[in-house]
Amino acid sequence: MNVFALARKSIESTYTGHCSIVEYKEVKDPVSKITKHEEVIVLENQPCRLSYDNISTTKSTESAHEVSQTIKLFIASEVEIKAGSKLVINQNGTTKAYECSGEPAIYPTHQEINLKLFKGWA
Repeated sequence: MNVFALARKSIESTYTGHCSIVEYKEVKDPVSKITKHEEVIVLENQPCRLSYDNISTTKSTESAHEVSQTIKLFIASEVEIKAGSKLVINQNGTTKAYECSGEPAIYPTHQEINLKLFKGWA
C-alpha cells in the first residue's frame, strides 16, 4: 500500500458524517411533457466529516465583539460537487443543509470545501 493510500485511509477513519448532494435541475415530465425545475439527488450517503472553527472579529460598531463560524467539509477527492449544489449532511445526530462558499482544495487523499448554511436556490 502506498503512502497516499495509507494517508487516505487515516483521514477517512475520521469521517463520522454522511453527505447527500442535491442539484436543482430541469426535469421533463414524461406524461405531460412539461419541463420544470426540481431538486434531484445526485449522490447519497457519501462518507464525510464537518469541521467547525469559530472566528472572533472586532468591528468599530456598537457591538464590539462579533463571532462568525467557518464550516469546512472533508470528503473524498473524486466526489464532484458542482457550484450551486445543496449538501445535506448528517453528523452527530444532526442533519443540516449547506452550500459551497468557495472552490474546493483538492488533495490526493481528500478535498476540503468551505460551506455556509443553505438559504435557498438562487
